[in-house]
Amino acid sequence: MACNCDCSGPSSKERESPELAEIIDNFKGEKGAAIPILQEVQKRCGYLSEEALDFVAQRAKIELSQLYGVATFYAQFSLVPVGRNVISVCQGTACHVAGARKITEALVDELGIAEGETTKDLSFTLRGVSCLGACSLAPVMKINEEAFGRLTVKGARDIIRRIKMKDKNNI
Repeated sequence: MACNCDCSGPSSKERESPELAEIIDNFKGEKGAAIPILQEVQKRCGYLSEEALDFVAQRAKIELSQLYGVATFYAQFSLVPVGRNVISVCQGTACHVAGARKITEALVDELGIAEGETTKDLSFTLRGVSCLGACSLAPVMKINEEAFGRLTVKGARDIIRRIKMKDKNNI
């Protein structure tokens, strides 16, 4: 997803970013603000660009290396653009036993990307995750904020096809 704020383009050293400045200023003086600042920046921009991280480091007076450490440690953060639809397939024990691998393989085939990749049109990002905390629905995947449980290969493919059709009709 292209950054929908003004945190990309020319280096943040060269110009001010009012949207990002507002996010940072909302956490002014708070200890441990790196994570919530990065969460808000990613929510606004879609991912954490190099320019956005550089701007946050300067404005919030947080070491750039600390921000990169946080952004690379936590799976919730992305340093590259992600799709409008982020698919998280649970790979936990219950989901694994219930066939999560076959679901993932079907999605890889349906989307034409490998796990961990994003489609060229930025429609979908496919990720495997350790656990979604919905073991009773195994196998389960989450697309953005919506969970889909007791999946079958056909069911997973149908869900993706419905989203593709919906996107196509909205263009």
